[in-house]
Amino acid sequence: MRLDKYLKVTRLIKRRTIANEACDAGRIVVNGKVARASYDVKENDIIEINMGTKPLKVKVVKVSEHATKADAAANYTVLE
Repeated sequence: MRLDKYLKVTRLIKRRTIANEACDAGRIVVNGKVARASYDVKENDIIEINMGTKPLKVKVVKVSEHATKADAAANYTVLE
């Protein structure tokens, strides 16, 4: 699944266009490297989101095409 879509499906970022713009601006880092929106997200990837005052670091647990609001957070675990 594309990185921008994963961020939207898991509700880490509210809209896919915002996720796409964050990737273009270099604010999204995957496994220590700045990632493009087209990056293919896999299990066990470490995603760092540098938006706002506090950066967010998560580990991908599973990749699913659809997630309800209740189970969206089950797709990742927050680190630090």
